[in-house]
Amino acid sequence: MQEYKTKQKELLLACLNENKSVHLTAAEISQRLQEKGHSLGMSTVYRHLDKLVSAGLVRKYIIDENSPACYQYTDNSDSCCEHFHLKCSSCGRLIHTDCHLMKQIAEHMKESHGFIVDTAKTLLYGTCSECSQKETDGDNNNDDIKM
Repeated sequence: MQEYKTKQKELLLACLNENKSVHLTAAEISQRLQEKGHSLGMSTVYRHLDKLVSAGLVRKYIIDENSPACYQYTDNSDSCCEHFHLKCSSCGRLIHTDCHLMKQIAEHMKESHGFIVDTAKTLLYGTCSECSQKETDGDNNNDDIKM
């Protein structure tokens, strides 16, 4: 069966391609499309995302049962499988990290422990720099309060 190109699918792909360095939820994709004057229903967004995931053009991340799935344009590239992911416990942002030290940790796990780390599914939790800064700024603002 031939896959037809639709305007909705092309808009969705363009949005993901423009944001390929970040992971977006379906709601964030819909919001970004609306900001550009394109209105797609959520069922349309999900339907096309499922098709794009099946076609290998988009990668779907399910972090935990409490978070919405995230999507990222892959352009049929497996480069995303070659690095670790960080998840901010404050804002929920998912971040790629292509750090040589993480690669060394994966090598160490393999050589010293016989354990092969699946970097595509490896997720480290913590606080991103933006949320850390907000917390620091918030602490500094509290210093100014006098009782």
